[in-house]
Amino acid sequence: MSFTRTTEQDSNYNGLEQMSVSELLQHINTEDKTVPLAVENALPQIERLTQEVIKQLKQGGRLFYMGAGTSGRLGVVDASECPPTFGVPHGMVVGLIAGGETAIRKAVEFAEDSSTQGWADLQEHAITEKDIVIGIAASGTTPYVLHALEACNQNNIPTGSITCNAGSPVAQMSKYPVEVVVGPEFVTGSSRMKAGTAQKLVLNMISTATMIQLGKVKGNKMVDMQLSNDKLVDRGIRMIQSEIPVDQAKAAQLLKKHGSVRAAINAYHGNK
Repeated sequence: MSFTRTTEQDSNYNGLEQMSVSELLQHINTEDKTVPLAVENALPQIERLTQEVIKQLKQGGRLFYMGAGTSGRLGVVDASECPPTFGVPHGMVVGLIAGGETAIRKAVEFAEDSSTQGWADLQEHAITEKDIVIGIAASGTTPYVLHALEACNQNNIPTGSITCNAGSPVAQMSKYPVEVVVGPEFVTGSSRMKAGTAQKLVLNMISTATMIQLGKVKGNKMVDMQLSNDKLVDRGIRMIQSEIPVDQAKAAQLLKKHGSVRAAINAYHGNK
């Protein structure tokens, strides 16, 4: 099947090396402004995928992101931020990248071209029908992602995707595709730019909406966040004070004793 890879088409700008820094930044910013609109156009697709993620996680399943290069790194970032932000177990949201841990920091040559490694990586996590896999690929053609989704479909595992070209093989292979068509990049083919920004926005939307639906947010606060540094402890103290009538010292005492904002507030109310 042939389709148009708009992410590989020539930039709308030329002679970049002759531009001033001011011109470069202005033009990049002009292109970046189009990304949220492209995401908006994909909202119905994003909603369908998010609803399926919520359903799978509510029945005890896990969310797997998988991709190569920038796409893979973005999935790893989103997955790694779920436990500290929402207090969920490590392993509920998993980021897999072609080439493994090394590829997070340094490109691993030809790792994305494997037609078997993606499914092998999922099998290492004992993936089941209760889980859901989202393939992330700006091009929509990455073999590591494409063949993993194919294997998931054959094993009745729900599949989604986030791509930046319309009608791509990865989108067609997934049951819940999200296509955010951002058009040519400022530097031709550099999909770490608009495409990467679009993927990050969509990942934020999926994981945040899912965690809220799973009850990991109260009001607008991260009441289950991990207290992993002084900034977060201070935030937790303020959150407790906004919910119950205690001074800073008492809020700090409750937080230290119970280990989370939610537990501290519940314990206070339980003792009333």
